[in-house]
Amino acid sequence: MASGYPSGGGGGGGGGDFYNTNTSNGGGSINNVQLHYRSQLAKRSIAESERQHHHQAFLRSVKQRSNNNNNSYYQTTTTSPISPQTPFEFSTMDPSSRYAQTQTHPLYQQLRNNSYSLNNIINHNNNNNNVSNQNPTFCYSQLVPKHGVFIESKVDPDKKLRNQLQELEKQLLDDTDEDGSNHDDVLSVFSNSEWCENLLVTPTQPQNQKQTPFSPSETSSSSSSSTSVASPSISSTKQSLIDIATAISEGNTETATVTLKTLKQFSNTRGDPQQRLTAYMVSALRSRINPVENPPPVNQLWSKDHIVGTQMLFKASPCFKLGFMAANLAILEATRETPNNIHVLDFEIGQGSQYSTLIHALGERQSGRPTFLKITPVIIDDSGNRDDLVRVDEWLQKIAARAGVTLKFNVVCAKLSELNRDSLCCDPDEALVVNFAFKLYKLADESVSTENPRDELLRLVKGLNPRVVTLVEQEMNCNTASFVARVAESSSYYLALLESLDLLDLIMNRDGVARMRIDECLGRKAANSVACEGKERLERCEVYGKWRARMGMAGLTPTPLNQNIADSLRARLSSEYGNNLGFTVKEDGGRISFGWMGRVLTVASAWC
Repeated sequence: MASGYPSGGGGGGGGGDFYNTNTSNGGGSINNVQLHYRSQLAKRSIAESERQHHHQAFLRSVKQRSNNNNNSYYQTTTTSPISPQTPFEFSTMDPSSRYAQTQTHPLYQQLRNNSYSLNNIINHNNNNNNVSNQNPTFCYSQLVPKHGVFIESKVDPDKKLRNQLQELEKQLLDDTDEDGSNHDDVLSVFSNSEWCENLLVTPTQPQNQKQTPFSPSETSSSSSSSTSVASPSISSTKQSLIDIATAISEGNTETATVTLKTLKQFSNTRGDPQQRLTAYMVSALRSRINPVENPPPVNQLWSKDHIVGTQMLFKASPCFKLGFMAANLAILEATRETPNNIHVLDFEIGQGSQYSTLIHALGERQSGRPTFLKITPVIIDDSGNRDDLVRVDEWLQKIAARAGVTLKFNVVCAKLSELNRDSLCCDPDEALVVNFAFKLYKLADESVSTENPRDELLRLVKGLNPRVVTLVEQEMNCNTASFVARVAESSSYYLALLESLDLLDLIMNRDGVARMRIDECLGRKAANSVACEGKERLERCEVYGKWRARMGMAGLTPTPLNQNIADSLRARLSSEYGNNLGFTVKEDGGRISFGWMGRVLTVASAWC
């Protein structure tokens, strides 16, 4: 979906059920916590059925141990290379470390002095959320595990057919590269210095300086009553969420419900990023426990409010905006030999703003000859709104006229099985490119449907023989990962995204109403990823390692995005947002990653 200029729709308010409960709740049976979700899915592996009965007992037997830094972690055993559920582990970077770095940033200190709350930016009062005289024992251990719990499964060597099937399964489900290196960790929190190339080094917090946790209310302070309870640290909040998710997965919903009620007291949809994240995850976990009384967001992800909020997110976050720019640069590079006749197939055009910059670039590089650009938005199975595309067409036509580019805008609505070069109006003398920007993660794969439209579309695109296929996706392991792993991954990912947006809001004095709509959008995305299963779970992001496996299985090979493209994007980031904000741009292995404070948020790559 391309970034765009929002229009229409109204923003929602606060409250516990932030993602709107006025939706059809046909998912009660799917979300029944007494069922083992993975046993319902088509992607359940052969080996999983043999070990499923031993899984819970094994997890309970795991003990903690401490290292020199007093951080506990789980014991690690050998993982089965064919496990359909990605074994979950945590980054070697404690989220508290990123949190400590963030707090010492000068702009973040200013933000904290202003109560570090979005309501200060949008002039809302938040005086009714003081948490005092509460039982402080709700906080679980400060544990942030650095390694995962792996289940070893031995395969009978006599059953050769099953081994062959499992090897095929491994190609898609493992994150391991062909050379055997683990290129993408499960939670995709790339924290080492070789991977995360900061534009400018952000200051770190001195070791002897203690970090004071945020108060859950702007009226709370260090001078408050000694019985007042401050917000728990990021590590303890995340561990509490993981403990609740573990209880739910084991069927212990009573314990999970009690703990959720306590944790809810430290949540605030208009508070700091940690409080907002807690509010989103508490709502998601309540939906997971009782989807009838607390319906999770499913239909809302197709609503006008959510679509507009998503466009606002793409416009507000440099990690998303630069991803679209990387795709445009890859298109320009791939069409140099045929610069005057280009055809772009886009399966999620959104409001079309990605193409405003592409049209300007094409207009600047034309050398005497007129440039012809054809854009074909493809709507599969009536999943889009043609009326919105009429307005996109009119807007882009005006931009093209000013740039001296001849534009043809041709919308195609068809079933996936009906798409081919003829139905897509592909001419032999044009340079064909395909753009997948934040689209593929919403298509069901083999874990949802045996039809597997995600891979089917990739094979279809390969058959069109395009000059380049651009792929931009969130770096997030929330497709085939287990429920508990998705809770941990979503918590890490959306906390980093919320923190980065808060910092930019302070610097750029952005509209608080627009920011509320972005937050509501993020809350729905996180809740759908955590609370839903099967076809109801539309948020199915994958890490780059898995996309690489899918693209390779479809016959597509990488087209490296070189260092020049990364340098261009880095310069654009610096000119638009200034320096020393903690954002990262990194070229590695032909792909370009965009992140904040050590957490990769989006990845752009090119294929042919």
